[in-house]
Amino acid sequence: MLLHSLRVFLSVANEKSFSRAAEKMLRTQPAISLAVQRLEAELEEKLIDRSAKELLLTDAGRVVLEYARRFENLQADMNNAIAELRDNSSGRLTIGANESTSLYLLSHIEQYRRLYPKVKVQVRRSLSSKIPTQLIDGDLELGLISFDPGDERIVSTVIYTDRLVFVVSPQHRLATRTEVSITELGMETFIAHNVLSPYREIVLREFQRHRVPLNMDVEMPTVETIRRLVQRNEGVTFLPKMCVEPEIEAGLLREIRVKELNVERKIRLVYPTRRALSHAAKAFLELVEKDATPVV
Repeated sequence: MLLHSLRVFLSVANEKSFSRAAEKMLRTQPAISLAVQRLEAELEEKLIDRSAKELLLTDAGRVVLEYARRFENLQADMNNAIAELRDNSSGRLTIGANESTSLYLLSHIEQYRRLYPKVKVQVRRSLSSKIPTQLIDGDLELGLISFDPGDERIVSTVIYTDRLVFVVSPQHRLATRTEVSITELGMETFIAHNVLSPYREIVLREFQRHRVPLNMDVEMPTVETIRRLVQRNEGVTFLPKMCVEPEIEAGLLREIRVKELNVERKIRLVYPTRRALSHAAKAFLELVEKDATPVV
């Protein structure tokens, strides 16, 4: 199978058009169509449903697309490795993290960029639940997650210990308190993050265990919007401490301990067990592990 045919098919699938793929690859449309036909003939499967108005992949086409993406990732890894052989300070580092864990990366990236200014650093916003698979498939080199993946194909190292904190506006009725019971929170409006996480499940379970209603009448897509609504006294929330520490120190939010809830949140640096890390990834891993300071 020619890799060129897979690249052509990948371009057609990504662009959802033979003509746009031809423009992108600087080829004629008949040449693009012929390459896809040859790939179909070799595989003895139709990859594209040509009877539909829009370009649709068949079941076989979706399978081939997944492998074509893996081939592309392998080629990128090869090009990256060659560049590093020429110049140890060049290359690319791709890290997956969600919105909250990416905050932990900021200081490390600053240090890393000072040491290796020629390395291109890309932090991809990813769902934590997807990061282990993306590492195995080669889409990412390193990842930051807040749970144990429990997969022998993934190395997982705890590099930071955070915790969930209950925060309110300085104008909130509980703002002068340092501690409350979970039973006092049944009438509160909680601003929730609409991304599922094991920590959300822990909070839900604890409220259910104490038979206290958890009124999540407002759900927001980002931590930033949650913070702003709480600051405006539109509700209360539980968030990782690292996400609200500056606002607590500045007096924009108040942290109140909930006696029945003491939830640690361990941040883990993860990477594939069997695939060799690039020099760029190894250097970043060493930097992070050296500076790791677990917080209780």
